[in-house]
Order: sequence, then structure tokens, then C-alpha cells
Amino acid sequence: MDLRIFTEPQQGASYETLLTVAKATEDLGFDAFFRSDHYLAMGSADGLPGPTDAWITLAGLARETRRIRLGTLMTAGTFRLPGVLAIQVAQVDQMSGGRVELGLGAGWFEEEHRAYGIPFPKEKFGRLEEQLEIITGLWETEQGKTFTFDGTYYQLADSPALPKPAQAKVPVLIGGHGAIRTPRLAAKYADEFNIPFASIEDSERQFGRVRAAAEAIGRKGEDLVYSNALVACVGKDDAEVARRAAVIGRDVAELKANGLAGSPAEVVDKIGRYAAIGSSRIYFQILDLDDLDQLELISSQVQPQLG
Repeated sequence: MDLRIFTEPQQGASYETLLTVAKATEDLGFDAFFRSDHYLAMGSADGLPGPTDAWITLAGLARETRRIRLGTLMTAGTFRLPGVLAIQVAQVDQMSGGRVELGLGAGWFEEEHRAYGIPFPKEKFGRLEEQLEIITGLWETEQGKTFTFDGTYYQLADSPALPKPAQAKVPVLIGGHGAIRTPRLAAKYADEFNIPFASIEDSERQFGRVRAAAEAIGRKGEDLVYSNALVACVGKDDAEVARRAAVIGRDVAELKANGLAGSPAEVVDKIGRYAAIGSSRIYFQILDLDDLDQLELISSQVQPQLG
């Protein structure tokens, strides 16, 4: 079971805070540091000192870390043109020595688009499909040849398809709860399918849809990695769990029902139940980025029990 750290910087985090968490992620033996791709805080958070850009952040971390994988859950397809995003990801992959993964989604938070003047198209899923075809097509184009694409939403003519990533294949993550189009898209383009904040039952059902979609196009269902992203609230005792839940403004019972909350033993048991339905990678959503003690607790008392 791979354990990864997943952050939500739009809720309030500077680059220096993210760097501290990323370095702790590496030092404590976690597999990867991921972040969301948002420009506007959600809920009651003030978002101070203001948003950080996902790929600028990862470019910095690429030079400040040595081992951990780096990526997004999920880059918003509405934020960047696909040709530009292909260049950005390839460059950060080079800067990291080949440690980048691209999580790409359609984009959904209309309010942040209005706040920063970003167009919010009505048809987002069709755009996402073309974006995936373009980005992977640019990377796969043989050096010295060109890439042309004539789609409904995007057109590229004789692109040199440069630069290339350091990795021969940048892992692509696709995720979500959609029952038909999402599994089909994951089957065609994804190396990993991630379902965020889902129950064991819903995860099992969605994993099954993705496997079936993969097999329908002649791909083995087990070719994909299946993963979950779940909010973390881990404490050595009930008092510590309650204190951490209060800091992030959540109820302990709700966190235990819908996330990875409780003692290390409780969290290990919950992860085991996700593993039983095919999940092999867990993203711990860490909402209090100043609480490095929680990361140390997960590293020392959860991670060793998961192999």
C-alpha cells in the first residue's frame, strides 16, 4: 500500500509552508506529495496569504526534493490550454528527474473562475477528452516529427511536440464518481484511477466500472492503479483526535465515517478494508498543514503496519 500526502493550499498556505510539508513527506518515508489545483478558498477559510499555482509550486519542489513523486489531484482542465500544460508538466518532470504525475480533471468550481477571470465553458468533459488526447499525443510524438490535431475545441498544426518529459511515460491520473464517461476516459488514458472521498462500497462499485471499461477496449483492468483520497485525522488517543478534528472544523464521528480518522489502529483497519476492494494507494488529505506531528504519527504507527 502506497501512502501519499495530499494538500489543499487554497485553504491557506504559502510556498514555504508547502515546502516544509513536502520535505517532511520525503523525510518520513511517504511515497509522494500531491496538491490540489484551486485559486479560491472554500467554506469559511480566509485563504491567507492567497493562492499558489499548482505547477509553479511543483516546479519549486522538484528542485527542493530528491525522492518523492510530485503531482496534482486534480489539475483543472479549464485553467490551461492543453499544449501549454504539456510543456509545463514536461518541464517540471525534467526539473524533478522524472518524478511527476499528472492528475487531470474537467474543472468544476465556477466561483473561482469568476473571481480570477477564467472562462468556465459549459461543455467541460468533451474538452477534457481532447486535452488528454493532445497532451499524451504531444509527449508520444517521436522527436523530429510533428503533431497535428483538429478537434471540436482545440486545433494544433505541425507542433514540434517539445519538450519531452524525463520519463518515457508520465503517469496520468483520472478520477471521479461519474458512472459512464469517467470510467471510459480512465480506461483509455489513465495509469491510475482515483476516487475522492468515497465510501468503501462506492469505491468498489466505481473500480468495477473502470475495470469493465478497460476490458471493453481490450485493456486489462489490473493495468490501472486504483486509489482513494480521504481526509486524515489521526491521533494517538481520543483527545488528540478530537483536538485535530476541532482545528479543521469537522466532527469526529463524521470523520470516522467518511475519512481516515481515529487511532493508528483504527486507521490501519479502515485502510485494510479499502485494500480488500482493490485500492493500492491512499492519499491522506491533510488540512492542517502546520501539524507535522500528525504526519510523523502516520509515518511511525500507520505506515509500518501496511507493508
